[in-house]
Amino acid sequence: MHKPKLILLHGRGGTAADILRLRPYLGAEDWEVVAPQAPGGSWYPDRFIAPFENNQPYLDRALQLINELQGEALLGFSQGACLALEVASRYPRKYRAILALTGGLIGPPGTQWPGDSLDGTPIYLSSPDPDGHVPFARVQESAQVLQARGAQVEVQRLPGAAHQIYPQQLQAAREYLQRSQS
Repeated sequence: MHKPKLILLHGRGGTAADILRLRPYLGAEDWEVVAPQAPGGSWYPDRFIAPFENNQPYLDRALQLINELQGEALLGFSQGACLALEVASRYPRKYRAILALTGGLIGPPGTQWPGDSLDGTPIYLSSPDPDGHVPFARVQESAQVLQARGAQVEVQRLPGAAHQIYPQQLQAAREYLQRSQS
């Protein structure tokens, strides 16, 4: 029997081993779970809202690697969350779930994210507000862009929270993954 593939993407300074520690909280027993490691602990060198050229060629390499893994669901934290959303945007199709824990679409202010339909893909965006790395306005903008492309988007704001992963985010991710199996 085919197991769907869940790709876990760590944040800047993190490791594949770090993000794999989330697996028991996700109820992902029936999933093939893959967690690639970013070279040097960072998928791309600059902020996710920096000009695209500041993050090249690293950003394109990371996006290509993740797309080639052919995950049916993606979960990322921080830099990994930005990548999960960007992969869904650049390689649109019907995913079982995209789970972005503190992240937004990649690009400087004013970026236009054209693309094809996400065909009802369920997307969960959750982020502290304020957050020193991810402006909540970008989380909201990302939600609008993805919704306009046919995704079913839920946004969860965590007022005053720190830049970390919270139990309520993991519980929501677990519920998304369980729903995607039925």
